[in-house]
Amino acid sequence: MTDKAANDSARWDRFVDASDAATFFHRAGWMRVIADSIGHRPHYLFAEQDDEITGILPLFEVKSLLFGHSLVSTPFCVYGGVVASNDDARRSLLGHAQQLAERLGVDFLELRHRTPQTDGWPSKSKHSTFRRELDPEEEPNLMAMKRKQRAVIRQSIKNDHEARLEQNLDNFFEIYSTSVRNLGTPVFSRKFFKALQQEFGNDCEVVTVYQDDQPRSSLMSFYFRDEVLPYYGGGLPESRGLKSMDFMYWDQIRRAVTKGLKTYDFGRSKNDSGPYNYKRHWGFTPEPLVYEYHLVKADQVPDISPNNPKYKYFISAWQKLPLKLSQQLGPLLSKYLG
Repeated sequence: MTDKAANDSARWDRFVDASDAATFFHRAGWMRVIADSIGHRPHYLFAEQDDEITGILPLFEVKSLLFGHSLVSTPFCVYGGVVASNDDARRSLLGHAQQLAERLGVDFLELRHRTPQTDGWPSKSKHSTFRRELDPEEEPNLMAMKRKQRAVIRQSIKNDHEARLEQNLDNFFEIYSTSVRNLGTPVFSRKFFKALQQEFGNDCEVVTVYQDDQPRSSLMSFYFRDEVLPYYGGGLPESRGLKSMDFMYWDQIRRAVTKGLKTYDFGRSKNDSGPYNYKRHWGFTPEPLVYEYHLVKADQVPDISPNNPKYKYFISAWQKLPLKLSQQLGPLLSKYLG
């Protein structure tokens, strides 16, 4: 077993591509993106037998004076954790990760699994993911939504929106940073988004929605095998009345069907939150995520969440920041909130 996977990226990605349990967030490119643009130290573990990789576990060491010291698979990603082709490889990787966490002296080790992978580890399930198979025809995908959401989609189309693929990040960053500031959340750096574009190429797409030739909403998405993952999306305040974000997601579903893609992964949302209910209106069924922990110095599972009452005043203050200031300060904090 080794954590020197930087020299084995091609082998690593071949394993990811061949494994049904692996996700876009297991790709080796995340090691370079996060290390180079955020600064967290990677520890990419893999097991092998007869010179063949039989399991992987991407990990990052995250150090923060505010939020503690952790080992996470994988920060900024909704999924992560161990992927193995057999139980021996899985157990070996989990054991090695525990040893690494103890040696580094972290507060905790966090593995972001879609289904339980450990035996007896503490866990929490405060998020659900929303994935749905796409019908090859457009109309059944529309009819899968609740009636009210179908009406919203039809209204958004009448509002004369236009979706444009863009390589330049200016519109996306301005819209996304405005959106998350208004939610009281620090934005990631422009460098981070640029690194994603450069690393994943055609598998990283930016679409901006215009109305009256003015940008209203924007979305960065990822493509993996036969899936599309809308990931970083936001809208300006006026987009709400115009239903620009509804148009944005519906346009993406339509394009995914045209490309022959099979799965739309609407990402994670906190259970019973506004986004959680919004995605249910689109015809998606929530699937609880299981985040599992090995506690080292911590005595309980961490609760770094905007729903935590102790962050209430910070969120309120952040919402009042001038946009440019939030763009400058955001990356200093967001790097620890992944």
